Amino acid sequence: MDIAFFLLRPHRLVQGLVLDRSAPDISRLERTRSPESFVWRILSHAARTFSACILFLPSQLAISAAVAYLYCRILDTYEDLVLDPAQREAMLKSFVHRFQFDPKGYSTDPAPFIDDKLARSATDRIYTLLVNRCRLIDAVFAKLKLPFQSIIVELVRKMAGGMIWSSQIFESQGGVLATTEQLSRYCHNVLGNPTIFAVRLMNLFHHKSADLPRELYRNALQAGEFIQLANITRDIESDLRRKIAYHPSLKGDLGRRDFDEPGLSRRIASVRETLLVRALSLAPAYLRMAELMDFPRLSLCRGSMILMLLFTERYYRSCARYAQRTPWTGSKSGPKLIFMSIFSIISKHQSKRILETVLAQFSAFVSETDISDHPFSEWIPLL
Repeated sequence: MDIAFFLLRPHRLVQGLVLDRSAPDISRLERTRSPESFVWRILSHAARTFSACILFLPSQLAISAAVAYLYCRILDTYEDLVLDPAQREAMLKSFVHRFQFDPKGYSTDPAPFIDDKLARSATDRIYTLLVNRCRLIDAVFAKLKLPFQSIIVELVRKMAGGMIWSSQIFESQGGVLATTEQLSRYCHNVLGNPTIFAVRLMNLFHHKSADLPRELYRNALQAGEFIQLANITRDIESDLRRKIAYHPSLKGDLGRRDFDEPGLSRRIASVRETLLVRALSLAPAYLRMAELMDFPRLSLCRGSMILMLLFTERYYRSCARYAQRTPWTGSKSGPKLIFMSIFSIISKHQSKRILETVLAQFSAFVSETDISDHPFSEWIPLL
């Protein structure tokens, strides 16, 4: 056990809960010289709820997951802030190609620099700082064992490829996704692959292999779509401002900001409800994934997986209100959700009870939706 990580874990969890991300202490991050300190400090700003889930993991997995997340966040920064498509694609490819394999461990070339002037907000400034101080992340990556390095590099390659596909499809279709197949592929690219990475990481730790059975791989991919739809439903308005939509019915509204206009408000609510019901319909894959993981009696990984579900469930309750539906009941308290997840570390029964309760709430909500009369019923999977 990494004693230092064990002792610092509670502090880092609390720090993540109380952190004011609207006013980040950028100068402190700029002064940080220790690679591992930089990883944990910037992760709290960059990862939000994912940070707590990562901190739940055993130390070896937590640092690997933190590095992987920050590398993916760097890719996201290139995708979000570099407006020229050709330059964006070149930077994504360059970031992937900088990893050089060696039987003793990967080496890394410098990451492509990004101009701080591209930052549009304090949050963007955190991300540009992360990109331009990537050498500190690389220093932590270099200390990881080769099996962990290898699956991180595989994730980075898949993420970059997915971002290039997304950039091209949005460009060719005028800023929208046109079909459910495109939506699923987008979600798989953004969070399906990271979910598979997390499962591979846990499998490597518990079962000494990063190879996944086909059924577990498929359910992890669907679980990733279930989680990613939370980000999509949350950001419909902000995405419209930047001329992006994940449903074709909003194509005529790209660039709009008058969200109080009744017609636009109704369209957004209808799309939000559609995507919410779609997400909740995919949730059983999360239960199947958890069951197939075959965690031991005591498992930090199980606690992390439960915490991710509870954070996602809490968001979807708020999403139901935004979609003009009555939400189910549940806790809003982050500390309470963390406590429930801690109990799941030592109790398989508690973990199973939480999974089944959450899925029953989701199922009841879906069953109350008249899909046959829904304007976008073809976007709701019948699983």
